[in-house]
Amino acid sequence: MSSVAPLHRTLEQELQALLRGASLECLVCGEFVLHTGGMITCPECNSCLRRDHGSAETQLQFDSQAG
Repeated sequence: MSSVAPLHRTLEQELQALLRGASLECLVCGEFVLHTGGMITCPECNSCLRRDHGSAETQLQFDSQAG
């Protein structure tokens, strides 16, 4: 028999999948996201994810607004 692989992913893995375009699911509400320019936005909950290009390593900034 083979071993069972875990199905959950970490938040960092989910963010990297969003940035690569491998995932189209919003981390906040689960709806589809839009990839426009350097921004990834959710039209349902208005959360957005963008890269900070001013640093040596890739930084992620996640903005979300309730209500």
